[in-house]
Amino acid sequence: MSNIDKRKRLDEEVFTYQTTKDNKVFIYWMGKQVKILSGKASLKFLKAIEGKDHHETQLAMAKITGNFKRGNEKDNKAKK
Repeated sequence: MSNIDKRKRLDEEVFTYQTTKDNKVFIYWMGKQVKILSGKASLKFLKAIEGKDHHETQLAMAKITGNFKRGNEKDNKAKK
């Protein structure tokens, strides 16, 4: 497991999630929504993180979101 998170990014709370009444799961990365799970996928995710510690929950969310950053995201900072 030491090879998975070499930079210790998952020790920080980079991923968060929110569950709705109808069991939809919204996954956020640094406060920005990156994934919505519903139906069987959301139930599978909730079961997978049940009883897990912080690091394992962060890893589960990282795996589910996949490689969503490609380097071409807009930065929203004014260019000088």
